[in-house]
Amino acid sequence: MKLDFALFAMGAALSLTTAAYAAGGSTGHAFYGDPPDDRHAWCIHDQNRPQPKVVAPLPVSELEQKAKAPADAIALFGGTEACLSKWCSDKNPNEPTKWIVRNGNMECVPKSGYVRTKEEFGDCQLHVEWAAPTPPEGESQGRGNSGIFLLGVEIQVLDNYQNKTYADGYACSMYGVNPPLANALRPPGEFQYIDITFHKPVYKDDKCVQPGWVTVYCNGILVQDRTQIEGPTGHRARAKVGPLPDKGPLKLQDHGNPVRFRNIWYRPLPPAAAKGGVRGPLSAKATAAKRKEIAASIRKDAACKPEGSAEQMLRFAESLVYEKDDATFQKVEQMAGQYAAALKQLPADKAGSKKDEVIQVDSAFKYLAKWNFVPENFGPKVEVANFIKAQGWDKKPKKK
Repeated sequence: MKLDFALFAMGAALSLTTAAYAAGGSTGHAFYGDPPDDRHAWCIHDQNRPQPKVVAPLPVSELEQKAKAPADAIALFGGTEACLSKWCSDKNPNEPTKWIVRNGNMECVPKSGYVRTKEEFGDCQLHVEWAAPTPPEGESQGRGNSGIFLLGVEIQVLDNYQNKTYADGYACSMYGVNPPLANALRPPGEFQYIDITFHKPVYKDDKCVQPGWVTVYCNGILVQDRTQIEGPTGHRARAKVGPLPDKGPLKLQDHGNPVRFRNIWYRPLPPAAAKGGVRGPLSAKATAAKRKEIAASIRKDAACKPEGSAEQMLRFAESLVYEKDDATFQKVEQMAGQYAAALKQLPADKAGSKKDEVIQVDSAFKYLAKWNFVPENFGPKVEVANFIKAQGWDKKPKKK
């Protein structure tokens, strides 16, 4: 009898869980997404995961100015029918999108499929504004659902205004991976201002040498803080660790809700050091090559300056900071000696007109000596310093 009752109770509980799933339970379901593993404490779409706290968004007046596309941004949707030419069907890229433009907004036509840009890019700063339908219909994941996809990584679009769901499926979550730090949404019908900085992971020889990460602001509130990208995201399944494509389109999801989008633009970001760029610390080999390149560029510029001028001398001297070069050092030493000798011949009534230049040369020589690009007892350095003392330019003016 006790066993029969226990089995009945268990069956009832499972029936309730199934019913909650079918009805779109508010915060998730047990026995649903991939289980925890040795690096992740939560199930995917875990009902036990803490809900994001509600934080008031910044006023629209503060966001509108920042939402304007910078001069170097590439516009993807600016509010006209013509802008749709930059988009196509995701399933059939040769076909135009079936989404529509209404009142200056690009609106999802339910069951028409995802849309994607014809433009492809990688690391970027992306701005998107979206609005959920009003009046709201449905609950949890069934209300105002869409998604922003970059190289297979989804930043969730969902109407979570007074509408709970599983934590890792909230608006601005990295879907199925990381909940937002806060729920900063405005009511449905109002536009949400989303800013994303996206850096894909870097792989070499099938090994990750630099993790990828994403930062997201929702209505001016930080909601993803350099969240690590392990791989493409998915529903109920844990992100599969691995590289992402170098470039790809921006995709917007058709989840059956007429979500509206506007003012979509992006700025491509220069590659980091691990991607062959010069942002951040470089390898010793890459650093040496870059310094050599910079020095050559400076010497080329110096050759264009007035021959024998202080400006030319200092430009050649500057190249020594980047690369030791005996020929350039000898040239600087010769020019500096001539400069110091000319100062000695300068008539007293002309010295004042050279003050700013002489102090600049003295400062440069001190810097070069401090960092051992020239010796401390470098003759022209000593002579220029003595000239400054003789003029009384080394004395600080007395405070009144």
